[in-house]
Amino acid sequence: MPKYVYRFAEGDMGQKDLLGGKGANLAEMAKIGLPVPPGFTITTEACRAYMRDGEVPPELRVEVTMALREIEDTLGRRLGDFHDPLLVSVRSGAKFSMPGMMETVLNVGLNDASVKGLAEFSGDDRFAWDSYRRLIQMFGKTVLDIDGDLFARALDDKKSAVGASTDVDLSADDLQDLVTTFKGIVQDATGREFPQHPREQLEMAIAAVFGSWNTERARLYRRRERISNDLGTAVNVMTMVFGNLGETSGTGVAFTRDPSTGHSGLYGDYLSNAQGEDVVAGIRNTLPLADLEQLDPTSYGELLQAMRRLETHYRDLCDIEFTIERGKLWMLQTRVGKRTAAAAFRVATQLVDENLITMDEAISRITGAQLSQLLFPQFDGDAAKELLTTAMAASPGAAVGEIVLDNAQALERTQAGASVILVRRETNPDDLQGMIVASGVLTARGGKTSHAAVVARGMGTTAVVGAEEIDVDVEAKEVRVAGRVLHPGDVIALDGTTGEVFLGDVPVVDSPVMRYVSDGLEAGLAACEDDAMRELLQAVDRVMRHADAVRRMRVRANADNADDARRARARGAEGIGLCRTEHQFLGDRRVHIEHVVLAEGDEERLAALETLLPLQREDFVELLEAMDGLPTTIRLIDPPLHEFLPDLTELAVKVALANADGGADARDVRLLAAVQRMHEQNPMLGLRGVRLGLKIPGLFALQIRAIAEATVRLREAGKDPRPEIMVPLVGSVRELQIIREEALGILAEVGAAAGTELDLPIGCMIELPRAALTARRIAEEADFFSFGTNDLTQTTWGFSRDDVEGAFFADYLENGVLTISPFETLDADGVGALVSSAVTGGRSTKPDLHMGVCGEHGGDPESIHFFHDAGLDYVSCSPFRVPIARLEAGRAAALNREDATA
Repeated sequence: MPKYVYRFAEGDMGQKDLLGGKGANLAEMAKIGLPVPPGFTITTEACRAYMRDGEVPPELRVEVTMALREIEDTLGRRLGDFHDPLLVSVRSGAKFSMPGMMETVLNVGLNDASVKGLAEFSGDDRFAWDSYRRLIQMFGKTVLDIDGDLFARALDDKKSAVGASTDVDLSADDLQDLVTTFKGIVQDATGREFPQHPREQLEMAIAAVFGSWNTERARLYRRRERISNDLGTAVNVMTMVFGNLGETSGTGVAFTRDPSTGHSGLYGDYLSNAQGEDVVAGIRNTLPLADLEQLDPTSYGELLQAMRRLETHYRDLCDIEFTIERGKLWMLQTRVGKRTAAAAFRVATQLVDENLITMDEAISRITGAQLSQLLFPQFDGDAAKELLTTAMAASPGAAVGEIVLDNAQALERTQAGASVILVRRETNPDDLQGMIVASGVLTARGGKTSHAAVVARGMGTTAVVGAEEIDVDVEAKEVRVAGRVLHPGDVIALDGTTGEVFLGDVPVVDSPVMRYVSDGLEAGLAACEDDAMRELLQAVDRVMRHADAVRRMRVRANADNADDARRARARGAEGIGLCRTEHQFLGDRRVHIEHVVLAEGDEERLAALETLLPLQREDFVELLEAMDGLPTTIRLIDPPLHEFLPDLTELAVKVALANADGGADARDVRLLAAVQRMHEQNPMLGLRGVRLGLKIPGLFALQIRAIAEATVRLREAGKDPRPEIMVPLVGSVRELQIIREEALGILAEVGAAAGTELDLPIGCMIELPRAALTARRIAEEADFFSFGTNDLTQTTWGFSRDDVEGAFFADYLENGVLTISPFETLDADGVGALVSSAVTGGRSTKPDLHMGVCGEHGGDPESIHFFHDAGLDYVSCSPFRVPIARLEAGRAAALNREDATA
């Protein structure tokens, strides 16, 4: 039989799969001697059993009883006792942090009788009734699925009726009245009274936390964060400690370093006379954590010591929740804290300098996605701007968009193509849909550890919080600030670095990090406006230099012209992995392809191709000159042929109308016949790639000759061109053999005429399952392989990207068939298996066969790690993603070295 319940003293931080992140870290804190309230964790296995069977495992009730009685015996109190009641909190805790996504219930064990015992124990009637109303409110919303606004409105109505500005201004009598009101809401909504038996409350709360794993917002968050749906959540049952026992009590959230900037020092929020959820809910604006030193210097000192101890133990920035109960500090939770992209770089290098981690560990803690955020533009400091207000900068970035006030508006406007800013009094977990699609989040309430701040930081979304001057009136659909009345649709701009909120659009400029990536460290430093940005830039430079030093895979770029090539080279590209020559045939040159298609006989076709030769030669001269000294893989033309011909329907209509008016142009008639002859139902699988080269004699020869002649010209000019000829869509070794023989003949001819040897590599793309499966034979004719993972994904899954992304991908993601589009991140189980097979097969024939990937997966962080493990020599991606690929290739190498030494 599985063990479903672990006391805190039984676990450790390495058991996150079983105990969830929160449970494992609670166990670790207890293990190192920090003051953790007694409690136990119900495992993720129990949750999975609940999801499988639709009910709590019977054995779980027995184990809960045993663990609960141990707590009761230790404390000398009983759950829900009439005189000295033990109360517990019931909290979720999945393996991966999902802030605000699942449920918590506090004060479980209170009822009409034990509330009087709590008042007797605490000597504070107000505290007891406040705790009871909180239980009914949280239990009603979380466990009984009652609309939370019913409780919130009743609370607001009571405050208005007695003239109270905040919750803490309500008296004991006011709160007792509110309990009666809340119990009436429960009766009306469910048809039953609020549960009075403490054990029934506990069991219902545990089942509700299990059930919260599959709420829509939790599933939505997991889809975004790519967390598996079958992990389940643990449940943590902990003895309640009370921060709402008067001014000597309180609750707070602390970070061992600033998660927004990464700067070391005291950072966090504190609320006197409050319970745990009050801080993150943002219902009251908090005090800076530093104020605790004046309020309770003893607890403040103990907290600082605990923070230092945890950061040293975890060797990372830690996020801590704590409660002070009448001067006694209790540690309720810790985890490795979520942080902004800027903080990630600063913290990593600081910890290296403090000798807590190595540089390999430093780069393993920073992601390409975080680097990408730092490359985004920022507001132009010299532009004219109208400031509306300044509040707390919670998550950096520059965001411009229309005001929206709820999820529905956010979704509607973003689906229409607008950028939006979600503006709320405070956010809660139900706002996740809007937060995901919004470019930025602005709240009137809450601190830097509020729900809005924590979730926005985790998602990399710009956020400004605690803007007290803003009055958000959802019912009137108005936002009032600085004497102005704004409405949904009005444009505002948020600076998540400074906390400034501007009216209207604000121009943006390249960030200093982008300047660094494009022009070097000195240029980046020159673009910095303050020491903090210079410090960040130097941290980025250290990380990137180390990533470049340790990575095994090289990074190339996909570029079709000299301008793209120069941009890629400036960003650190070490070659071109894919030049799509078909892009050079579009526009004004398209008519030349029509001439090739319409040619009658070899002589006419060769003449048509001859007109393209000088154009292609100049293309390649410019490209190879831009990449002088670096490998440049040029793919021979690979489009479906219809892309170079007029649309069948349009041309047919044109000819029909012309015939009706007296006769169509003879060329149009010939062109229509050619288009009809070559029309394909599924051109993705039709006449393209190597098939096109074999079907139209001379087409590939033209390109190969242009490459050869461009190479000769540049060599004669003292340059070092390094072209590589790549044959697309090979499925049979014989296809490659035919093209290779033709290419070798042309290279020999052009070389002989110039008095030089043109020994250019000739390879192929692996983008068909058959090519991957027969790579051993194809390698006999190939000097290199390049995996075209976009087409390999299409042909493996049997669907076209353009056709399916809008058709059924949303349903597949919703139903868990896919967790992310296989065109964004490589399908490791399917497409990845073909890549691995081709690597093994190719190198069984040629052990030193050079291999890379040129699909856009080459710039995807997760896919890069797969390619490293598969043994590829390089990845190629768009110029913008080159720095990201460099970092991720370094991370892959560093993580492998860590694993090898573990």
